[in-house]
Amino acid sequence: MAIARLGLTAIDCSDPSVLADFWAALLGGEVKHRNDEFHAVKVDGDWLVAVKVQDYKPPTWPDSTVPKQMHLHLKVDDLDAAQTDAVRLGARVATEQTNPAHWRILLDPAGHPFCLATEILD
Repeated sequence: MAIARLGLTAIDCSDPSVLADFWAALLGGEVKHRNDEFHAVKVDGDWLVAVKVQDYKPPTWPDSTVPKQMHLHLKVDDLDAAQTDAVRLGARVATEQTNPAHWRILLDPAGHPFCLATEILD
């Protein structure tokens, strides 16, 4: 029996509004809570929270000078279409792509890397 359940995923940033709006649009969620310190996105019964951090420094991935802090893999049906839509919403395509036939590495508006993938571990 599990001791705990996953409650939410928190992502550090300098501007919670921009980051929450991006993730809500990308994941089909809704920003349910907004204040000066965090904005919470409800997605299919889960929460993704953008948290304001003073002196936030974005990850420098793939260089590890500033660690990536988190890394989401998102399952998609069409890599090209998903990448195009993510960029339209504010993501940037990472310069390093390790296996673009199976996943695409992008950076969210706060600089966190995430992957769009056609296959996820089962």
